[in-house]
Amino acid sequence: MLWFIRFVQRLVKALNSEGTPGQVAAGVTLGAAVGMTPLLSLHNLVFVLVILFFNISVPGAVLGWVFFGTAAFLLDPLFDRAGAWILTDGGVLPELFATVYNTPVLAFTNLTNTVVLGSLMGWLALAVPIFFGARWAIARYRKHIYERYKDARAFKAIRATKAYDVYRLFRP
Repeated sequence: MLWFIRFVQRLVKALNSEGTPGQVAAGVTLGAAVGMTPLLSLHNLVFVLVILFFNISVPGAVLGWVFFGTAAFLLDPLFDRAGAWILTDGGVLPELFATVYNTPVLAFTNLTNTVVLGSLMGWLALAVPIFFGARWAIARYRKHIYERYKDARAFKAIRATKAYDVYRLFRP
């Protein structure tokens, strides 16, 4: 039950952050990449570095990672089949992946693993719809839901506490 409360807290924090809907949506999209693909891969390190070094919402990335990471477990058999198809029946692609496997740094990408390759290709296919869908949903949430409840008594009470002031000190 505690994980659900933390998930809701992160969701609210990401949706109400001061970042633009595009920044939060970019975080959700890159977080989806980290969540959909196996964690110990070189490309996930690149995604995390992009999230940290550019003006991208970290809470949005955590939200995308948690949401798409749980969904990816259900899609792993599909990712495995797609990756196996690309590696074995992809025409000239098996020779390309043999070269990738034998190149020193590129071998750490683990692209010869069928699940890694299939999930990365799945994320590439879904990245643009995830970004635009998340941006649309965040803008709608902020306009309709947040505006309605931001003046509620409970929300005002939370903002008036010292804990909220401390929270605001650490918020980007």
